[in-house]
Amino acid sequence: MPWIQLRLNADEDTAEKYSNWLSASGAQAVTFIDAQDTPIYEPLPGDEVVYWSNTVVMGLYDASHDMDKVVNYLKGIHPDKENMHYKLEQLEDKDWEREWMDNFHPMKFGERLWICPSWREVPDENAVNVMLDPGLAFGTGTHPTTALCLAWLDGLDLEGKTVVDFGCGSGILSLAALKLGAKKVIGIDIDPQALQASLENAKRNQVEDRLELYLPKDQPKLQAEVVVANILAGPLRELAPTITEFVAQDGLLALSGVLENQAEELQTLYGNWCDMEPVAIKEEWVRLSGRRVGA
Repeated sequence: MPWIQLRLNADEDTAEKYSNWLSASGAQAVTFIDAQDTPIYEPLPGDEVVYWSNTVVMGLYDASHDMDKVVNYLKGIHPDKENMHYKLEQLEDKDWEREWMDNFHPMKFGERLWICPSWREVPDENAVNVMLDPGLAFGTGTHPTTALCLAWLDGLDLEGKTVVDFGCGSGILSLAALKLGAKKVIGIDIDPQALQASLENAKRNQVEDRLELYLPKDQPKLQAEVVVANILAGPLRELAPTITEFVAQDGLLALSGVLENQAEELQTLYGNWCDMEPVAIKEEWVRLSGRRVGA
């Protein structure tokens, strides 16, 4: 059936309040989009949800809904009713699930690695194919930080090696490493949902027997030939001793989730353990990678 969409301009302080207003006015669904394409990651357990400074809050209404009544309701409770910025749009009747699925296509990283949604045909049967659908946790290859790490893994000889995926999220990097020949991957994440998503994705790719998943409090003590940490600059800074402890002598380390203006600080910090270089940049995001020497 046809729908009407109402868009309200908000910020990080008003987004949730506006969402509640739209729900109260009869919206069938409410979603948030970033008006300026600024990445925000999943909050830590117990932390508040963080919204963008320029957020568009969108309510979806049945086309028969009285939208004049909705707009009057919103103006009645909006603190600046004269300057309430909103937009009404008529949406055509379509299969929304199919529309969403059509946005995801197989993606190639490096020379041999593909990330493929389950409903798409695999482009190259002889390539290294990871089957992964958008789901519970961040990480389908679409974000530059993930793409940078996937390309790095694709360029390594992982045959028979142990890999640590610190902040594993959906498990995309773990799965890629296993499909590229790693003997075993240790995935670590603060979010139990991420571990569940990683396990389900590993089963879909038939590599669950070589994937071990841990919350930080349970993480094992070991050293691996390859360690990758795709998180954020703040946690990378705080967890530097923990992350580098996993890197064996002459082992390789990659860090991502780092903006260009944060790279120098982290390069200096991790230089206490590893010879790090900001060797890859994609859309203002940096991947630092290097080798541990003198461990």
